[in-house]
Parts: sequence; structure tokens; C-alpha cells
Amino acid sequence: MEPSPKDGESATAAEPSRGGTAPSSGVVVQVREKKGPLRAAIPYMPFPVAVICLFLNTFVPGLGTFVSAFTVLCGARTDLPDRHVCCVFWLNIAAALIQILTAIVMVGWIMSIFWGMDMVILASKCCYKEQGIPQQL
Repeated sequence: MEPSPKDGESATAAEPSRGGTAPSSGVVVQVREKKGPLRAAIPYMPFPVAVICLFLNTFVPGLGTFVSAFTVLCGARTDLPDRHVCCVFWLNIAAALIQILTAIVMVGWIMSIFWGMDMVILASKCCYKEQGIPQQL
């Protein structure tokens, strides 16, 4: 069963032209993730440090996020280039406190694990770019 054309589309627009060449009109779609200030404050760390933070966040919610806050003071970059280093540091401390305080109801623990996974993902993207390796994620 073939899908029917949507409203405003003709059936002939979906088929290639009769002359043997397909129409050359195309649409380029760009998707950009919009991050909030707390999520954008996650630092791009070296891969081993990110894995350690994920491990810490898995067993002690918020501890890995707390450690990652200090990597910002050591020069790790974030997606917040227009903010001062101290502001980004305190945003990471705030995220760690939220994870610790809400771990009682499991929300903070789950958030902490996802936060650690984001750290590893950002670290792997950063490593791929620096080494010129094509990314396969």
C-alpha cells in the first residue's frame, strides 16, 4: 500500500519527470539542538575523566558532576562561551546539588546518570574532532 499524497501535493510531483531526469529541487534541513544553560554548562573533558565522572555519577549521584565543575576551572570549554568561568563553575555546582538533593526520589540519580552519559558523549565528540577521525555515533 503506497502512501497517498498530502494535502496540497499532487501525485505527479512525487514521481520523476517523464523526460528521464528527476527534478532537481531539494530542501536542506538543518537541525540544531537548543540547550538550556544548565545543560550547556557541561564541560568538554578528556575522555578518561568523563568516564570517571560517569562512574562516580552512577554510584554517588552528583559526585561526578561536582568533579566536572572543577574541570571548568582547569580550562575545559563548554557551550557557554559568553559566560565567565566562575559562572559556568557555579552552574555545574548547582546541577550537582540538584542531583544530590533529588536523589532521594530517584529523579536525581537518573538525572545524574544521564548527565554522566552526556559528559562521555561530549568527550568522544571532542576527541574525534581533535584527532580528525570520522565520527560514527
